[in-house]
Amino acid sequence: MKIEELKPAAGSTHKKKIVGRGIGSGVGKTSGRGHKGQKARSGGGVRPGFEGGQMPLYRRLPKRGFTNIFAKKYVAVNVEVLDKFNDGDEVTAETMLEKGIISKVCDGVKILGRGEVTKKLNVKAAKISASAKEKIEKAGGKAEVM
Repeated sequence: MKIEELKPAAGSTHKKKIVGRGIGSGVGKTSGRGHKGQKARSGGGVRPGFEGGQMPLYRRLPKRGFTNIFAKKYVAVNVEVLDKFNDGDEVTAETMLEKGIISKVCDGVKILGRGEVTKKLNVKAAKISASAKEKIEKAGGKAEVM
């Protein structure tokens, strides 16, 4: 089979509806827009969220909270995934990125304590929880906050 021989399955495609071609076409005269009104006009219609002059929902609801522009976003990694590294390896945000453990380094990596670590690793991260530090050191490794 060649690419030019490919065609869609029978019944999966429909003919484009052509409007404004006489009353016999089924969509003639007003072309499916009905009679008069704002939506019948060329360029007519209302903006998204418009409720006919009624106070729109986005204005009826109260504003809550704020966004802290100085907040730091850390990528959370549990100690159980650190077993992907070899014994004696140095674990940093960059090495985790190379191994595919994390997809991006935001403001740093925080190591959390879920699971167990069996290998002796030298872990360097922006933040390390107390339980994660304890588990890494129990396995014979080092946990260092950069």
